[in-house]
Formats: sequence, structure tokens, C-alpha cells
Amino acid sequence: MLLNISLATKCLKLQRSLLAHKHSNYQEVPFKRNFIDCKKKKKAFKKNNFTKTGEQEAARCDTPAVLKEKGCPPTDIINPKNDFIKISNKPLKAGENPVQIQPQEIQLDLRPGMPYTFQLHFKRAQGYPVDLYYLMDLSYSMKDDLENVKNLGNDLLKELNKITGSARIGFGSFVDKTLLPYTDTNEAKLKRPCSDKNEPCQPAFGFQHVLPLTKDGDKFKSMVAEQHISGNLDPPEGSLDAIMQAAVCVNEIGWGNSTRLLVLATDDGFHMAGDGKLAAILEPNRETCQLVDRKYSKSTLWDYPSVGQVARKLEEQNIQPIFAVTKKMETELSKLIPKSAVGVLSEDSGNVVNLIVDAYNSLSSEVIMAHEALPEFISVKYTSDCKDGEKPSDRGKCDNVNIGTEVIFDVTVTVDRCINSQSFLIGPLGFNEKLKVNVRTRCDCECDDINQPHPHCKEKGKVVCGSCRCDPGFLGQHCECQVGQKDVASLKAQCQKDNGTECEGKGDCVCGRCQCHLTEGGNNFYGEFCECDDEHCEKYANKQCHGKCKCGRCECNEGYEGAACQCAKSDEDCKIDGIVCHERGKCVCNQCVCQGGYKGPSCKVCPTCQRPCQESGSCVECLAFGTGPFEKNCLENCKHLQHVMVEKLIKHDCRVKDKEGCWMLFTMTEQLGFDKYIVNVLKDRECPEGPNIAAIVGGSIAAVALIGLLILLIIKGVLYASDLREWKRFEKDRKHEKTSVSSVFFIHKTPTLYIRANCLKLFSIHAVYEADYVFISFYRVPTRYSRMLRPQFKTQHFLEIHERTCWC
Repeated sequence: MLLNISLATKCLKLQRSLLAHKHSNYQEVPFKRNFIDCKKKKKAFKKNNFTKTGEQEAARCDTPAVLKEKGCPPTDIINPKNDFIKISNKPLKAGENPVQIQPQEIQLDLRPGMPYTFQLHFKRAQGYPVDLYYLMDLSYSMKDDLENVKNLGNDLLKELNKITGSARIGFGSFVDKTLLPYTDTNEAKLKRPCSDKNEPCQPAFGFQHVLPLTKDGDKFKSMVAEQHISGNLDPPEGSLDAIMQAAVCVNEIGWGNSTRLLVLATDDGFHMAGDGKLAAILEPNRETCQLVDRKYSKSTLWDYPSVGQVARKLEEQNIQPIFAVTKKMETELSKLIPKSAVGVLSEDSGNVVNLIVDAYNSLSSEVIMAHEALPEFISVKYTSDCKDGEKPSDRGKCDNVNIGTEVIFDVTVTVDRCINSQSFLIGPLGFNEKLKVNVRTRCDCECDDINQPHPHCKEKGKVVCGSCRCDPGFLGQHCECQVGQKDVASLKAQCQKDNGTECEGKGDCVCGRCQCHLTEGGNNFYGEFCECDDEHCEKYANKQCHGKCKCGRCECNEGYEGAACQCAKSDEDCKIDGIVCHERGKCVCNQCVCQGGYKGPSCKVCPTCQRPCQESGSCVECLAFGTGPFEKNCLENCKHLQHVMVEKLIKHDCRVKDKEGCWMLFTMTEQLGFDKYIVNVLKDRECPEGPNIAAIVGGSIAAVALIGLLILLIIKGVLYASDLREWKRFEKDRKHEKTSVSSVFFIHKTPTLYIRANCLKLFSIHAVYEADYVFISFYRVPTRYSRMLRPQFKTQHFLEIHERTCWC
């Protein structure tokens, strides 16, 4: 690629004028030769490009926009694109040698970080051959199934040939490792593990390959007829050991260029990696073929493989497993291995032919595009266009693909960094045909000039990646300075600003001019004394200025200000729902400066503020109930509140008494700004109840009655005390009497009359008798009540006793 000198000069002049305009202290274009290697630059920075024209002040490798800004013509900017070449591109066809995938091999030349998408076509071909290997569990529980399998050879071939026209079948069997605790290791039991002594039984074994793939149904029948049942101890079988050997022993099994099917017939679970420790087997499975005399020779030495190992080997060999299992195993197995089918065996395997045919149809109609293990730093993604009404999706899978239907996959390949040439395979699972993808990265400099030595370098050097690489003994931008031509001290003096450090410590003095070093970011220091760079401007939040860094200073983009251009002139960054700082502060350099005790990025929270319940009581009273001190000028004094009357409050923040002595209950919700609230007021106030007239009247009457009763009791008490004194005196007098009496009523015929009464009521007594005193004695239960009566007549007295509700 010949360098155009006129273009180089023009680009160089434009670059110089651009730099002279940008730097006020610019006098002469600094001499500089040690430019960054564009090859290394492209490897380090994915999106960088470079210019091929004459040497410039800034780094040559950058984005196209920056290079154009620095004055380089678009025609001189080298910006390599991704390249795609089809090495093998046979058309899709059916027939004897079908082609089901197109293209078959491609070459990708990719730039790091730049993805490339190409189309991959797939079409199922009619009559594609099928290889089916029947792998059967011969533990004792499969006795009935074996009898049916012995007769299915010709039937199975017949059904498969209806579909493909070219089918082969083979047979293998397995039980488990011949070690405890899997198998009884008693010598007699190893030779005959079956419990029925009359039953034909073969010795215990792990896996044995019985019949390679063949088109001869009669041979299949005869070989399987020679097989007998065997046995083991525990329910799980050595299924994964058998599958692994069937997958990796390609030549022994006879797998061909065909659709490969492996049918696993079993009625129980399986041992997996780690179970071998039960028999002291510690060596992991090595995933290699170990058949000796058609038997698995490492059965007792290697552990069982893991499900992941088995799945990987099946995918590598394009073998699609069909699990013919019992109902209890159906759900478990269907989730373990991709691109597999599951069918439920009948108790005697009588449905095995239909099961296999249905599974084949299901598997062959499902197309899953996948790739093998990818080289490091390469990633692949798929988008499928499955036709038949299905929408494109971000997955490499199409369902219900019929024979002859073409589907298209968009394959996107990305390389993250520069790598050596690599290749990998892409193809549908279960099919042998693959696309080989060769990948190279475009990381080499593509602007070296073939004209050596070059006039641009004064015939004293060659152009490498757009800049001069001088011959030994010559230096300079154009190799114009010969070593030893000038005094070293005078040359160095030209590289010092104000007798300061040589090239400000950021470059080397070469031939009297500063040859600037690279910055940490891979760009160049620039300026006459390498005093400028575009990377070390003031930073904010560990980010470069919000603008353009020019010679250590930020040139802010429109709408920004500040030393690091970190401050937006607008207040958009401070707005929440269109409100600046919740109207509680000012927006200063993209941040809210809060006032009035408010805090937070948007001045939303005031940790020290309390609800102004008492202060707002008068306003709530006048707004909600039309009373209170602000009754006449409520709207003027209470503009900061908006009230809403509610029937019920879940909780109340405030409880304030109004002028009528009632309690007002309300909540206050703060609004934007200062001292602005929405107040939810409960309609019903809590007011004290009025006097209970009935209670007062009743209480008064009760009090009067109580007082009257108390007075009566007092009077009665006084009388009782008086009577008691009289009684005591009477008793005293009676003790001194000597006269006896015999009458019931008239105890004594002296001037004192005694009357005894045994009743609870008072009596009217009328009698004619001469006595100074009449003593009436009343008996109560249990207290005796007595009273002395003085007759009012000194002469004859009549005593008449009238009984009232009692007897005397």
C-alpha cells in the first residue's frame, strides 16, 4: 500500500493547524518519533482505528470520530471490518449422499468485540439412514421382557425401513458391577445369580456387547435368543456404565454416518458417579472404550460415570437416547439428558417397537442447533426462524420440523480479544453433519507501506503503520536528524521550558525536540515540551470531566459547568416528579442543598421535625367544624392546610381540644414545601356528655330517704337505749321482790302490772286493774324486747288484748 505524500503532507498540515489553534503556547510542532504500535493498540482497544498519513501529534490509533476531528481525511482512516468467506457451500439435497446443512465450512476474520452474524440452513433429508443399538437390562426382573425382545428383530427393522429405507440394529446387555454391595460375590452366586434353580441363567456381568449394528434381522434374533437372564442385589443397575461404553466404542458398535439411536430398556434406576465408593472404587470413569472380548473390562476398577459425562459423550457422538422405562422412571430420565426421548414400557415390553418408532419421529422432528466446546474468548448465540408460523426466537431450536422443511438459524459469533486462529463445529444435535467455523482476529497493522526506504522519511527510514521507522543513526519525525551532528547540551536545552525538567519528565529529548511518552491510557503527551495530555483533567466521582479533556483542562459540553464539568446547569437531576428538592432546598451542582432541617438526596426527610398538632388545632377547628378563633378569617390564616373529612381513621397522629371542650382527632400528611399538610379529620368529635337529670333526681330522693332513715334509726337507737336502762332497773327491782304469781297474764297484784306476750306485733291493751305501772314484755326471736308503760289512770284501768297476727 503506497503512501500518498501529498495526502500525508496535507493531513500533517491540518493536524498542525488544529494543534496550533488548540494550544495557545504552540510555536512549532513538537518533534516526535516513538509512536504507539498500532497492532498493540488494536489488541488493547477493540474499537480503535488508525490513520495511515504522516505522523501526528496525538496517538494515531483512535475511534473514527476522534481521528476525523484531528484532521485526518476519511479516506486515510484504516477501519477494518469483519470478513466472511464460505469455504464449502454445497446446496441442500436428499438422496444417496444427502446434504442437510449449508454451508459446510466458513472462514471468519473478526475484529475483537465486533460480532458477526451469518445464516445456517438446515433441511431434513428423506431416507437418511438410521442406526439403532438396543441396550437391555438383563437383571432378573426383566425376564418376561427378554422373551419378547428375542422376537422383535425383523419387526423392528421392518418398521424402521418404512421410515428411512436404510436401517441397522445391534444389541448389548448390562446388569451391574460384580462387587458387593451391587452383586453377591459368593463364587456360586457369581456363576448363577438367579434365584430360580431351574431357570437358564448366565453369570453376573457389568456390560457386554452382543451384536454390532447389522441389517440382518435373523442374525439379531439368533444372537439375542442365546441371551439369558442374570441378577444382582440392589435395585439400581449399571445403566450409565453401559451407555458410556456404547457411546465411546464407535468402531466396536459399528456406528455409521447416520441418525444414531440408542434404546435403553430397564425397569429400575441407575448408579451414578460416587456410588463406586461403596465398593472401594475411587478411580473416576475415564470415558474411553474398554471392551475386551466384548465385555467391559474396567467395570470393577472404574467408578460409574456421571450423568453430565454421559450427556456430553452422547452429544459428541451425535447419539440420541431413547429411554424405554417403567412409569416410575419416566419423569426422572426425561430431565437428565437433552435431545432424548422417553417411552413407557409395558410389563412384558410388548410395545417396544411402537415405542421406538414414536420416539424416533419425535426426536427427528426436533432440531436443536448447538456447538462443541468453544475456544477461549469466543461466544456464539442463535436466533431461529422455524417457518410454519413460528416466530423467530433467541434460541437454537425448532420443533415439528417435517422432512423436506428448511429452517434457518442466525448464528452470531463474537471474539472478545485477539487470539490465534481457532476452529469449532456447529450443527444440529443427533445429526452427523456439522459446520466448521474457522476464526481469525484482525489485530495486525494494515497500513504498512511497501515502498522502502520511503521519501516521507527522507530516504533514511521506512513507513510502518503510518509513521517513520528510521534507519540506525537517524532520528526525528522524518528521520531528518543524524546522531552526533549537534552538541548534546545545546540540543537538550531546546527541550527545557524555563530551564525546567527535560520535556517536563514526560518525554525524551531527541535531536533537540521532545519525543513524548505515552500516557497510562495509551495516548501521547503532546505540546512543545510534552506538557499536555488529554487524560489527566480533574475528575468527579472517579470519572473524567463531562466534556473534553484538553491539555489538563475540562472543556465542558453545553449545559455543564464546574472544574470537572460535573455540574449540570439545569436542575433536572434534582427533580422528583417534576419538583425540585421537594421545594425544601436548592439544586446546586446536581444535588439538593436542603433547608429547614430536611435531609436526604431530595430533601424528603426531616428527622428532627414533629407533627405540628397543637399549632394546627385552631386551623383544623375552623376548616373542619367552622368554629374556633379563626372562624371569621379561616382561609387567610390556614392556607398551608388542606382538610378532608373522613368517617373513620385507622390511626390518629393528633388529638386536640377545641373551644367547646371536644377532642378533635386527625392525621397530618406532609406535602411538598415547608409546613404544608393534608389533614384527614374525623367527622365525629369526642365531646363530654351533659348532666343526667334522672340520675340527679333519683340520687337526691335516695339521699333524702337515706337521711330520713338515718334519723329514724337514730331516734330508735335513743329509745332503745332508754328502754334498756328501764329494763335493767326493772330487773334489778324484780330481784328484790318476794311475791310469787300464778296467772299467765297478771303476774302480780301489786301496783305494778306485768304482762308477758310472745308475739311480734304491738298490742292494744284494755283492762280494769289498779296498778301504778304496767310492764309489757315482748319476745322476739332471738332478742327479747321489753318496755315499761305507765298507766294514764290512777283508778281502775281496763286492759284489752287484741291479737294481731300472733298469739299471746
